[in-house]
Order: sequence, then C-alpha cells, then structure tokens
Amino acid sequence: MPKLLFIFTSAGTSLLGRKIGWYLPEASHPYAILAPHFEIDFASPQGPNPPIDPLSVETFKDGDSLKFLSDPVIQEKLANAKKIADVKAEDYDGIFYVGGHGPILDVASSPENAMLASKIFQAGKITAAICHGPGALVGAVDKDGKSIFKGRKFTGLSNREEEIFGTVLTQDVPFSLEDRLISLGGLFECAEPHQCRVVVSDNLYTGQNPASGKLLAQEILKTLQK
Repeated sequence: MPKLLFIFTSAGTSLLGRKIGWYLPEASHPYAILAPHFEIDFASPQGPNPPIDPLSVETFKDGDSLKFLSDPVIQEKLANAKKIADVKAEDYDGIFYVGGHGPILDVASSPENAMLASKIFQAGKITAAICHGPGALVGAVDKDGKSIFKGRKFTGLSNREEEIFGTVLTQDVPFSLEDRLISLGGLFECAEPHQCRVVVSDNLYTGQNPASGKLLAQEILKTLQK
C-alpha cells in the first residue's frame, strides 16, 4: 500500500500570543478521503502531540472532523507523530502539509523540513499543501536548486482572506503567504474568499483554504491510483 506523510505544525502560539496550531478540517477532510487507500503517517517539527488550533475545533463539527478527534487510530498517530528530522523521504510516495497559521512559524524555517520536501519534490513525488501549508515549502528546491514555486502555479490562503483574519496586518505571523511565494517566482491563483480552489502544477499540489481539502485529496488520489 502506498504511503503518505501528513506534516503538522508544532507551533501553538502566534507571534502575538494567540493560540494557534494545525487547522482541523485541513487534516480531517483529506484524511477521510485518503486513509482508505494509503498508509498515512504523521510528523511535526517536535514530534508527538502537535497542537490543534482551538478555533478550528469550535468551528468545524462535521462528521469527518468529529471522527478525526475521536478515532483512536488517528489519536495514536498524533500522540506518536514522528519528528521531521527522523523522517526518510524514500519511505513515502507523497507528502501533505496541513495548514493553520502554525506552519509558517515553525515548519517554514526548519532546515530538516526543507531537505525532506526538496527530496520528495525532486523525486517526482506528490508535494501537497493546503491553506498556510504551502508556506512550509519556502525552503524546498528543485534539482536545479531553484524554489519549487518558481514558474509554477500555486494557491494558498490569499491576502484578502488573511485580512479577514487580521493576522498579517497586525504582524501576528511572520509573512504573507501570497506575497512570499510570489517573491520566490510562484504564479498565484485563487478563488474568492472561502471558496474552493485547487491548483496542480507538475507534482506541486496546493489548496487555497479549508473549503479546498476534499478536492485536493481527490486530486492526490486520482494521481496515485493511475
């Protein structure tokens, strides 16, 4: 059975002290679609028990999200999440970065993550991320040493959506995802705020926001089942 790696943030607070973490539906919705077909491991910069964004728990009460929080298999995976530094790229057929504001605070600056993502991408394997997840890939490079975003289309949480949260404007996070990835040569695409948008460019798969998780997972499934 093919193996996928879900990467979560270990950051539980924003730059201004707001409680953050990984965003529930950006893990629960893709997991529900992919888990029946693939073996899925979890990892984060610090390993076990990556913190969940409490706002996402309060906001999303759909069946997939509630199951993700109660399923003993999933909870064991979270409790025993690997450290990114201990992960071997050759063990996986693809990688998936769960969003939430956390990834751009810690995963983005992790040299171990940059090395892992670069190896996955350079091997032609699916390199996927949702919402703020693409921000975790700022250090990933292709075989020529160039950013994996250079010349490729991508999506992620837009500046308009970020303004709704009020995070970049208050310097609650280190950078605007849209601006930073465009500066790396990425070609940004997005839908209206809170609408679904998924972009596939070579083996870079990105989803704009929580509403995009299911479609992003379906695109990953379609590719890996070929």
